[in-house]
Amino acid sequence: MKRLLQILLPLVLLGIGVGAYFWLVHTAPEPRQRPNFVNTPEVVARKLETTSYDVVLESQGTVQARTTSTLIPEIRGRIINVSPNFREGAFFEEGDVLLEIDDSDYQTELVVAEAALAQAQLREFEEVARYEQAKTDWERLNPGQEANPLTLREPQLKQAKANTASAQARVRTATRNLERTKIRAPYAGRILSKNVDVGQYISPGNQLARVYAVDTAEVRLPLTATQFSFLDMPSVYRGENPTFREGPIVTLESKVGGETYEWRGRIVRAEGSVDVRSRQLYVVAQIRNPYGRTDDGRPPLKVGSFVQARIQGKTLDDVFLIPRVLLRENAFVLLIDSENYLTRREVGLAWETDDVIVVNKGLEEGDRLCLTEVPYALEGWPVNATDESGVEIVAEAPADDAPARARPPRPPAGGGGGGIGARIDGMLEAVEAAGDKLPDDLRSKLLDLKESQDFTQMRPVMGEFREWAEANGVELPAGGRGGPGGGGRGGGGGARGF
Repeated sequence: MKRLLQILLPLVLLGIGVGAYFWLVHTAPEPRQRPNFVNTPEVVARKLETTSYDVVLESQGTVQARTTSTLIPEIRGRIINVSPNFREGAFFEEGDVLLEIDDSDYQTELVVAEAALAQAQLREFEEVARYEQAKTDWERLNPGQEANPLTLREPQLKQAKANTASAQARVRTATRNLERTKIRAPYAGRILSKNVDVGQYISPGNQLARVYAVDTAEVRLPLTATQFSFLDMPSVYRGENPTFREGPIVTLESKVGGETYEWRGRIVRAEGSVDVRSRQLYVVAQIRNPYGRTDDGRPPLKVGSFVQARIQGKTLDDVFLIPRVLLRENAFVLLIDSENYLTRREVGLAWETDDVIVVNKGLEEGDRLCLTEVPYALEGWPVNATDESGVEIVAEAPADDAPARARPPRPPAGGGGGGIGARIDGMLEAVEAAGDKLPDDLRSKLLDLKESQDFTQMRPVMGEFREWAEANGVELPAGGRGGPGGGGRGGGGGARGF
């Protein structure tokens, strides 16, 4: 019995180990499969045509009032009345009375000035009469002789006229001071802030309020030197102060309450210096009647609002528009030549945005642009090209004197031929010659592999077949134990880089 146990125990342990091995092999997860690359990539091509492109310059800025003023009184006195429009945020029109100052003292000054004027005029009339009488007497008593100015009372007459002019000036001053008791709006605008109210005593120099005009709003928009070169505005030189009433159109956008609204204006001028910190030049856009009501219910464009601007720039003619994602190394694009080979071409950019690039150098009309993103594309790599409508582009035959260019082999149509199919046919013939019956599931895997020509499935299926063949004593044909073998290695070279 002891001898029997010594023999059976190692056999039992060996059987357990073999069973564990087969269980681990058959229950192990399938390895991650590599994608099935084809030798010649399929790409989409577009025939290039020249077009015109309107450059749009993007910027941003803050809305400002064209005119901002501080109301300051020219006389002193106590405020006795305030207009209902004299409050922060209220609108007013040109000439509206915003404040009234007590005018009783100024009315008194006007009465006194008018009385002084009457007395001066009386003295002037008297001196005129004396001058005329003295002149008549001199001519009667001293004919042909020139009279002395004192004899004719000319100095007294001039003094009387000067006193009259002085009195008239005092009347005009008193009249203006009386008018200045009413603080009037200098233009149509809005109250930004106010500092006084009824009952307060004011004097010249006191700030009454801050106001701004509402007829036109302005926005300072920064532009880089490159952007400014695409702006259709002439340069301004010394001795010239042109006005750009019909300057470039600008569209302003601002979000109010979750909705985006637009306003249209024009660029009216460029500032005279470049910002030393940002190295940008500011242009000024004007928007007329920003607070006017519109039919579409658009809110007013308030001072201080932040806006995004799109400025109409120059028009570029005879250029090519290319999606930006197709630009490689910021300088190259992929083209497809007449023989359906990839060609890398250096291009010159006239303008670029986040979506497209505008090319003015390096391309010609009729060139075929590769629209498919082909990673790690190599110069002179063959492709199968179709146009955007799906029609296949047939490659032209190379010239007789052109050097030959190698094209990687393509899988045969239908998947019935090629290295994998021939190898599987040979293995099935070997099984039939040995008189053994191949399991149905393994036969199905082999036939599927023959149909799909998928190199990634070749190793596990061939490994399973070899295990069955060794277990059943089936001799495989030459090359049947090579895994993917030379055919798989050679085919994989065609997909390299794609």
